[in-house]
Amino acid sequence: MPGPLIPSRHGLPADDPIFALHAEAMALAATGRPVLDATVGSLLDESGQLVVLDSIMDLWRQLTAQEVAPYSAIAGDPAYLRGLVQRAWPDLTHPGCACATPGGGGALALSLRMFLEPGQVLLSADPWWAAYPTIAAEGGVQLAGLPWPAAGAPLDVRAWHTAAEALMARQGRLLFWLNDPCHNPTGRSLAAGDRAALGTLLTDLARRGPVTLLLDLAYPDYARDPAEVASALAAYGRLGAEGAVLVGAAHSLSKAFTLYGARAGALAFPWTRDRDLQAALVTAARGLWSNCARAPQSVVLRLLRDGKAQAHLAAEHRHWSEVLEARALALDAALRAEGLAGAPWQGGFFVTLPLGDPAGVGARMRGDGVFAVPVRGGLRVGICGLRAVDAPRFAAALRRALGD
Repeated sequence: MPGPLIPSRHGLPADDPIFALHAEAMALAATGRPVLDATVGSLLDESGQLVVLDSIMDLWRQLTAQEVAPYSAIAGDPAYLRGLVQRAWPDLTHPGCACATPGGGGALALSLRMFLEPGQVLLSADPWWAAYPTIAAEGGVQLAGLPWPAAGAPLDVRAWHTAAEALMARQGRLLFWLNDPCHNPTGRSLAAGDRAALGTLLTDLARRGPVTLLLDLAYPDYARDPAEVASALAAYGRLGAEGAVLVGAAHSLSKAFTLYGARAGALAFPWTRDRDLQAALVTAARGLWSNCARAPQSVVLRLLRDGKAQAHLAAEHRHWSEVLEARALALDAALRAEGLAGAPWQGGFFVTLPLGDPAGVGARMRGDGVFAVPVRGGLRVGICGLRAVDAPRFAAALRRALGD
């Protein structure tokens, strides 16, 4: 007799692969072995402790009971939504169609219910954040990859166009998840010319059916060059304002505010006020998680009213961006010293080292006590947790794992 679990829920992994690797690293370290753990997806300081931004925690400690305990509106506080949108597009005065979500992951999951029917195909750049396939599968859709450009290479516009055009012909609509600028897991962003070409491609496709571009904005606060980030977001803003392509963003407080455990974010489409879309967002949110937590929204509201706190937050983001850049440069130099390709970085918590057989290479490195995350076509290295001083050991372990 079959058990109560439906057949499709059997045989699933017991843990997220990245968290499982991290647990393996911690277990090995507990035996006394020296371990380098580059699987972590949270920002760590030089002593291995979680970085928590002082500017944000100062505001958190000021919260009153009434800023924490009551239900929030299902859509979220309007000023909170506007504030998150304005962090990316300062000139906007309205969040458009928007809804509070439990983190960026919640925003991504909510988008699937808005723009794809069950069984349809979602497009994203490959490699992608390891959670994308899980979110897609749980949303009842398939995930197809479009090639992210190699370091120094242009976007393969022809490949993107061919795949997207064929998919539009099959399903009559497209949803793109794009983690740009500061792509996870490569740590690189599209060039301005590639971004313009992508906009032209999407606009052309929108003549044949609805096209939605959702920017997964997890890491722009941790960029080598903030001006490049501003330029990229402005370009996407212009595309959204044109109206042919529905442009939106998955916002998250996890990395930007180091409020990982607060699970707060938003899904916002600032250039539309479509009543049906807003109603659909709220209805789906009600059916999935109902109201989001009020406390992190209250922190954002306090931040919006406090110019000193905003300046403090900006200074902290700049400091940790410089730390990440130093770590990326140290890893790049260490890899080159071992005769390997470097690791160019423009922003975010990770770099990806292209190589064949990433699972096998990763397993051999773990024999040396060095942990990284195998992804499609390479190894994801969390420079958010890998200190600059440890880069030579990491590079040497990779060289041994690759063999001669």
